[in-house]
Amino acid sequence: MGEAQTKIFIVGVQSRAGAKARLAEAMRGKAQKGPRIDFASPDLLWKVLAPNRQEILRAMCGAGPLALREIARRVGRDVKGVHTDLHALLEAGVVDRSEDGFVFPFDAMRVEFTLPAEREAASLAR
Repeated sequence: MGEAQTKIFIVGVQSRAGAKARLAEAMRGKAQKGPRIDFASPDLLWKVLAPNRQEILRAMCGAGPLALREIARRVGRDVKGVHTDLHALLEAGVVDRSEDGFVFPFDAMRVEFTLPAEREAASLAR
C-alpha cells in the first residue's frame, strides 16, 4: 500500500489574460497542477488571505468538516470574528460549507506569484 498523496491547494496572482490562457489549456486537455484560485493582484490575495484567515486555514487543514465554534476554539478567537473571516474565505472560494460544517479539504496551501518590477506592473495593468 502506498502513502497517501498530500493534497495541496494553490493560490496565486494572475492577470485575466493569464487565467484565460490557463482555462484554454485545461480545455485542450493539458494537465493542471491541482485545485487553484488566482487573484487579480498581490494586494487582493493578501487581503483575502490576511494573517487571521491563514491561521483559520492552518487549523482546518486536513481536519474534515468543522463547526464554527470548533474553529474559533482552535485558533483562540471569538466566534463573531471567525464567522466574518470564514464568510470572506467562502466568498472567495477558498473554503466550502457542508451540512457538517466548514471544510478546507487540503493538507497544505501553496502561494505562488511573481512580484514584477514597478514598470512591468504598470504595463500589465493596461
